[in-house]
Amino acid sequence: TTNGIGKCLCGSVTLACDDMSLSVGACHCTSCQRWVGGPLLSVDCGPSVNIEGRENVSIYNSSDWAERAFCSACGSHLFYRLKHNNQHIVPVGLFGKQHDFNFDHQIFIEDKPEYYCFSNQTKNMTGAEVFAQAQS
Repeated sequence: TTNGIGKCLCGSVTLACDDMSLSVGACHCTSCQRWVGGPLLSVDCGPSVNIEGRENVSIYNSSDWAERAFCSACGSHLFYRLKHNNQHIVPVGLFGKQHDFNFDHQIFIEDKPEYYCFSNQTKNMTGAEVFAQAQS
């Protein structure tokens, strides 16, 4: 893990992550597809995320267990946050090219549309496997 500084498209919101994973994952769930228009490519930033420009952060309560945030000025997706442990999943594109990221896992693989395919060898998990792992 490492530190990371991410910014939205307009620069109104900055996320400072103290414990950012360099492992990039793709989420293919139908909610992420609707949220970003395709798979969400993201990194786990854990519970310690400092947000500057909080007045520009809009929160959508997407489920009983999670919320999604976006910049109210430019619409950039900022994070998916699990409520029970404050874990922030942040779109990797907010960090630019400041780190050597590694695309190594895909989740909700059963929801992936047939019209695209990544060539990387990754660990693939179904939604049921993701939920089972989260409860262990």
